[in-house]
Amino acid sequence: MTELDRAHVAKLHRDMADAPYQANRTLALLSKFCNWCEMRGLRSEHSNPCRHVEKYREERRERILTGDELLRLGTILAEVEQSREMSPWAIGAIRLLIFTGARLSEVLTLKWQHVDFERRLLMLADSKTGKKIVYINPAAQAVLESLPRLEGNPFVICGRSPARHLVNLEKPWRLIRSRAGLDDVRIHDLRHSFAAVAAGQGLSLPMIGKLLGHSQPQTTARYAHLAADPVQEANLWIGEEIARALGSHIMKDPVSGP
Repeated sequence: MTELDRAHVAKLHRDMADAPYQANRTLALLSKFCNWCEMRGLRSEHSNPCRHVEKYREERRERILTGDELLRLGTILAEVEQSREMSPWAIGAIRLLIFTGARLSEVLTLKWQHVDFERRLLMLADSKTGKKIVYINPAAQAVLESLPRLEGNPFVICGRSPARHLVNLEKPWRLIRSRAGLDDVRIHDLRHSFAAVAAGQGLSLPMIGKLLGHSQPQTTARYAHLAADPVQEANLWIGEEIARALGSHIMKDPVSGP
């Protein structure tokens, strides 16, 4: 560990140039490990060899599902559930991701002791941003109530091993998205889609950030362009009123007033 230097790290990162996202995540993981080693005296202070290794530029990848795509996804989930060709916990996990906007790790590691049905809350003891409250709507609550519980297993999303949670949802998700014709949709895009629906309904960015558990306002700012524009809404309504007063019939899609 003490022999690892910046040249080694730079070469590792450079050799992964054809997979920039993976290269940057690898660099971040290695950097965190080196910091851990410094804390425990395995490396000298401020010697992290990952410093000053420039990351590859990343294009933000946000795939938002349309209403039609969500309908197709729901149909396939129902079909797979009916045929029993997939674990009910895998199906439940995907549905919870859709209805809550929670992170994958938060859903997979959720324990029943964290679920408060009376207040419709998930009280997460630990998440990416520390302690967190996830609000559950009636649809999410219905999913939770439908999930079978295994004696001796504290997890909501049970895995194959006794008293363990489901570790990987990638294989079930690939099957579901393929049948729904959504091969370009990642699991994390379900979180983006939740936020997009919230923005489209006119919720403020601080409110969306609260629902998603963002610790930094700039993280939520990516959804600003999806927010309903009250000025545009008002303009459409005014145009409709004027057109009606003029006796015009050019308005094909009535716009409800503010």
